[in-house]
Amino acid sequence: METSKSPEITHKDTHAKSLSEAFVNSFGSYPIGYALGIVILPLSVGWIQEDPLTVNLLITAIYAAVSFGRTYILRRIFVKFGIDDNFIRLGIKGASKISKIFSKRKIKNE
Repeated sequence: METSKSPEITHKDTHAKSLSEAFVNSFGSYPIGYALGIVILPLSVGWIQEDPLTVNLLITAIYAAVSFGRTYILRRIFVKFGIDDNFIRLGIKGASKISKIFSKRKIKNE
């Protein structure tokens, strides 16, 4: 049985790219989960005492759905922009570009 690959997929998924995606996904999930907890947990305080099983299942389903959505969106961003470089290198490149922009503005203001 032959399987044909899509012609749109042209570059190989590298270890560095996978590591970058995992890093962004892991550390990007903390603020999202924290904000979600601030919203969900106070809303479920009274209900969790009445029906803990249902509430725990609902909270788990909400966290799982948000995690799936976050992972999907980040993956699409990585594919769309062709981010296949190491995340740390990208951060260093971005910081140097930002510092160059600020230094150019400083020179213009003088």
